[in-house]
Amino acid sequence: MKVSPATRRKARHYGMQALYQWQMTQTAPHIIESEFRTDNDMTHVDTDYLHELVQKIPECAEELDAQYQEFLQDRSLEELDAITQSLLRMAAYEFSYRPDVPYKVVINEAVSLGKKFGAVDSFKFINGVLDQLALKLRAIEVQAEKKSRK
Repeated sequence: MKVSPATRRKARHYGMQALYQWQMTQTAPHIIESEFRTDNDMTHVDTDYLHELVQKIPECAEELDAQYQEFLQDRSLEELDAITQSLLRMAAYEFSYRPDVPYKVVINEAVSLGKKFGAVDSFKFINGVLDQLALKLRAIEVQAEKKSRK
């Protein structure tokens, strides 16, 4: 299957839902992924990317949480709802392990999913956290993009 922005977007969509389910039920990620593949049309989904997100993020969830925790303002990890935490983990993962994905794409996709699935205005919080995280984890890329706008 051809990888495109649309197939990646669908992978992130299902990936966020699977991560949410994992957080809420503690069901093994491979079981959740199998259910998603059975219950949903995967024709236009980057299934390799979905697999990576669903399998790898739970393995390094604590590491990912630690990366963005300092940017939560006055909130603790425990105060985050499961949707917001899933999106922050997914974005932190992409920032850290997928340098092929531009940082702006990571932020835009997380904010878009936050608008669709998150609490009212949670996308604003997600955007603020990820802007700061991008400066921390992708500083060279962020600075290069800012210079190109001048």
